[in-house]
Amino acid sequence: MIQVGNTILSLDILEKEFCCNLDVCHGCCCIEGDAGAPLEDDEVQIIERLLPRIWNDLTPEARQIIEQQGVSYLDKDGERVTSIVNNKDCVFARVDNTGMCYCVFDRAFRAGRIEWQKPISCHLYPIRVKKFGDLIGLNYHRWDICHCARQLGKKEHLKVYQFLREPLIRRFGQQWYEELENVAQEWQKRCEK
Repeated sequence: MIQVGNTILSLDILEKEFCCNLDVCHGCCCIEGDAGAPLEDDEVQIIERLLPRIWNDLTPEARQIIEQQGVSYLDKDGERVTSIVNNKDCVFARVDNTGMCYCVFDRAFRAGRIEWQKPISCHLYPIRVKKFGDLIGLNYHRWDICHCARQLGKKEHLKVYQFLREPLIRRFGQQWYEELENVAQEWQKRCEK
C-alpha cells in the first residue's frame, strides 16, 4: 500500500496493466453482476435532478424499476448503489444495435445534453473506493469479465492508474494525480533494482 494525500492505494494500481477493450467485452460490466454501481453521497441527488433529461433514453423496464424503488437502493453490504433490472443490469445501461452496452448519462454528456458524465465509481472502474474515516482506500478490483482489458493493458504497457488518468483527476484533482505519477515512478525505480 502507498499513500498519496489522504488516499491509500493498493500497489496493484501501480503495478497491474489494464485498458478496457470494448470491442471484445462490449461494456458488459454495466449489465453483469449482482448489484448496481456504487454511488457517492451526492450522486443520488444529481441523478434525480438529471432524470427528466434522460428519462426517454431508458428502457421501459428501467423506468418501471425507478418508478417502483427509485434510482438507487442499499445493497447487501448496506452501500448505496444504482437500481438494477433483472437482478443484474444497471437501470442506466442500454445496449445498442451493435450489441455494445453504454451508459445513458455518459452518452447524454458526450452529446452535450447534460453536464455530468456518470457515477464516479463507473468512471473509475476497475478501481473501487472505500472510505475509512478521513482516509480513502483505492483498490484494484479484478473481475473475470475484464480478462480482455488485462490483455490489452499488457500489450499497450498501460498501468491501471495510467488508464484511469481522466477519472482519477476528476475525483481527486490534477495535483493529486501528479503526486501519484511521481510516487509510481519512484516505485518503478525501486522495483527495477
